[in-house]
Amino acid sequence: MSGRENQNDSGSHDTLVQTDESTEVKEPSMYRVLLMNDDFTPMEFVVHILMKFFGKSETEATSVMLEVHNKGKAVVGVYTREVAETKTHLVNIFAKQHEFPLLCQFERD
Repeated sequence: MSGRENQNDSGSHDTLVQTDESTEVKEPSMYRVLLMNDDFTPMEFVVHILMKFFGKSETEATSVMLEVHNKGKAVVGVYTREVAETKTHLVNIFAKQHEFPLLCQFERD
């Protein structure tokens, strides 16, 4: 890269910067957020979590909740690491505050 200054019409200096066009932009790694089944957290609470933290409609949330219940776990969304980590943390804190053992985890997609 090189830079040089040119004087413009107003008398101030502009810096011209030559950029390397071969710079490759990588897509960020994505992470699956999962809810794990347990024998104590009410189904209604899981539906509430899915609506509140993952923007699911009541119908979508009920469907995902049933998948968690029947299969032991379900993917509730796929996000960048920072978003997945934040959502996981918020769900786990919210469940703990309501004294439920619901567990939310994330893993690389």
